[in-house]
Amino acid sequence: MTSSEQGEGSDGAPGRDDAASGRADAAPRQDDAAHGARVGAQVEEQAEEQATIGRLGAYAKGMARRRQILDRAIEVFRERGADGTSLRRIAEAIGVSHAALRHYFDSLEQLLVAVYAHAEAARDDDPDLPEPSSAVDVMVQAAVQNLEVPGLVQLYSTLVAASLEARSTEAKDFFTSRFAHLRVALEARVRAEQEAGELRSDVDPAQIAALLVAASDGLQIQWLLEPDIELEGTLSAFRTLLRP
Repeated sequence: MTSSEQGEGSDGAPGRDDAASGRADAAPRQDDAAHGARVGAQVEEQAEEQATIGRLGAYAKGMARRRQILDRAIEVFRERGADGTSLRRIAEAIGVSHAALRHYFDSLEQLLVAVYAHAEAARDDDPDLPEPSSAVDVMVQAAVQNLEVPGLVQLYSTLVAASLEARSTEAKDFFTSRFAHLRVALEARVRAEQEAGELRSDVDPAQIAALLVAASDGLQIQWLLEPDIELEGTLSAFRTLLRP
């Protein structure tokens, strides 16, 4: 007797056992997807906790002042880009004293990393952004949002390059940790999507996670050189490539 014969009733319709089995199979898939999303969210929260650069300030007023400085610094980059400058010139552009800026940040590298981390956190916390439904959507949405802040992609690329230099401390530590957390979060999403039957199962989740990060970063660098490049559409091609 074939498996199909075992699963059919006398009228050829699916038997009760198969229907129950189908419901049982569906529940674990939903649980796997939810678990993957929770793992990704937890990893992202851990990354945010580790992303504090410089000094926070001893009291609530000091922490609020630090946030104001970073908010204003993002506006300065939006207006002027991420061209080479100094702490003193940034302080002037923000409208604070050089001493006030040095109270929170020890170096230009530390400030720039903090600005990028703050901008990224603000982007991720935007209540108007839809919740990404897949690992590919996470990278597509992040890349598109980056392009909407002039100078942010250039700042990111500059800091990643700086992190490779021997004297780098803040940028190297930040991006090493960021890449590790991002790969883990994406890997969890990819695995959950595979278990739910939404992505092909013959690819390694960790490798796909690393490829998504590499594709996003590489395309953003190409966009810096050639702004006409179709970044969103190109990244979205992963949906087709990974389809079961």
